[in-house]
Amino acid sequence: MNYSEIGKNIKELRKTIGLTQGDLADGICTQALISRIEKGDIYPSATVLYEISQKLGVDINYFFEIGTTPRLDYVKEVERQLKIARRKLQYEEMIEIVSIEEKNSLFRLNKKNLQLLYWHKGIYQYENENDMNSSLLTLNQALLLTADNSKAWSEREIEILLTIGAIQFKENHLTSALDNYNKIRSYLNKNPHLQDITIMTRLFYNISRVYTRLENYKESIIYCKKGINWCIKNEHLFLLAQLHYQIGYNYELQSDFINSVSHLKQAQLIFRLQQNTKHKKFIESKIEEIVKNIEVVDTIRSKI
Repeated sequence: MNYSEIGKNIKELRKTIGLTQGDLADGICTQALISRIEKGDIYPSATVLYEISQKLGVDINYFFEIGTTPRLDYVKEVERQLKIARRKLQYEEMIEIVSIEEKNSLFRLNKKNLQLLYWHKGIYQYENENDMNSSLLTLNQALLLTADNSKAWSEREIEILLTIGAIQFKENHLTSALDNYNKIRSYLNKNPHLQDITIMTRLFYNISRVYTRLENYKESIIYCKKGINWCIKNEHLFLLAQLHYQIGYNYELQSDFINSVSHLKQAQLIFRLQQNTKHKKFIESKIEEIVKNIEVVDTIRSKI
């Protein structure tokens, strides 16, 4: 066992958090003992090492890893918290997590983990600071941290590319967004094995939205149906309602109100099952609006 490596890790984590040796020792052992442990003079007992790990916020097994290899449990928990904040559009909470972990050696000294922080920082810069240029710069820096043409894309890298595409879409850079999405689609067609199956759903949904804005409604509907089939095949509801809504919206834009209402009702049902009150009410108002249009059209036809 490399005592000096354990001591060095303890010292590094302690300083990152902002504790003195006395702070770390308080309630555990003497300051002198912490000093000797950090110098590698002695090896702490299991009890002392456990107490130190708890105060430093890492699992005790971290100190048995080689070098700066991160503890997956802690990193995964941070990743989970960021994912929840991202999905709920809680960008302030997201950047708070990022700001804290940027000082953490588990992230600062590991490119893959630092990439996770840069990705979410880029999202915050766009969504909350309305700074597209800084956002895209940060997101591309995130990609470069693990860029390697000789290896397959990681799911994280695909996620970042999806984020870049979403920003391009919002800024109406539709050709760039579509090129980006098609690049991802081409890759996934060759390497379809995904741990996070929602990546494919999001890809189909995002492509469909680009085609809708390009007024290519037929192509948009094709990709919506691909997304719906993917959801059914993999037995998950994520974005299933949104895909039905997008089809309904495409039909509405073509004044095909009957087919539009049919798909909007599908979306309404799914949102109800998900207890998504906000979106369910929006769909209900949309259906009411289209039904009125149908009635107006029928009235006009009856008078002709």
